[in-house]
Amino acid sequence: MRRSNLIILLVALIMGGAAAFLARAWIERHTAPQAAAAATIVVAAAQLPFGTALTEDNTTEIPWSGGHIPEGAFAKKIDLLKDGRRVVLGQLDRSEIVLRTKITAPGQRASLSTLLEEGQRAVTVRVDDVRGVAGFILPGDRVDVVLMRENRQGQGREVENSADVLLEFVKVLAIDQILNERSDQPTVTSVPKAVTLQVNPEQAQKVLLASNIGKLSLVLRQPGESRASQARRITDEDLGPAFARAAVAKEASVTPAAVPVAPPKEIDDRAKVTIFHGMDAKTYEVVRQ
Repeated sequence: MRRSNLIILLVALIMGGAAAFLARAWIERHTAPQAAAAATIVVAAAQLPFGTALTEDNTTEIPWSGGHIPEGAFAKKIDLLKDGRRVVLGQLDRSEIVLRTKITAPGQRASLSTLLEEGQRAVTVRVDDVRGVAGFILPGDRVDVVLMRENRQGQGREVENSADVLLEFVKVLAIDQILNERSDQPTVTSVPKAVTLQVNPEQAQKVLLASNIGKLSLVLRQPGESRASQARRITDEDLGPAFARAAVAKEASVTPAAVPVAPPKEIDDRAKVTIFHGMDAKTYEVVRQ
């Protein structure tokens, strides 16, 4: 009986060892390809603001085990720097992946034109601290462009103020000459500011024409807000009857006073007639018929 137990124990040990060996082989076989496929990806070694040239010192490679690297990323620094000098277009934080959309092409300088999307144009409007949302509009935000103007209607040339949404969901490229979309500090000034917007060619024409018709104001939007809008023209009547009457009264107050017309002069019904006889001349008064 003891002998049979010993045999069973020996067989169990052999089978356990075989199972452990097979499990180890299976694990090594399935983990080896993953280790071989381990890759690297290029990230920023420090915070890189707009206009910074990428170098060996301010970029680094870190392990990447997520399979395929993200589209537009670089696996090696040599791939990033081999074709020429590249410059940062949008601020990169430390350890942020360097993407092609965030940097210039090889040998290209960092300028506003490099930030434009395909088929888009840059147009600049002038706003003050109020019409620019108190300086809280920053590069990268989305805004609506509103045209405010005075319309004169009717024979009395009554004034009607109106506000029309000219463009919606327009991207702000720059404020004055600031292109840093990561800036989080609003700037308020009483001096009119230049806000550069990204628009298509037709929208650029609308903005330039509207700037000669009235005043342009910007309305800040949420980045993820839907583009659909129910915007319509707003006039004095939408503000209430009191505002509509005030507009008419304002027009009446500025209407120039009528120029008094001088009464017609009295017409003299008498006339003088001179008759010449040789060298003699005689003048007679006659009554007009």
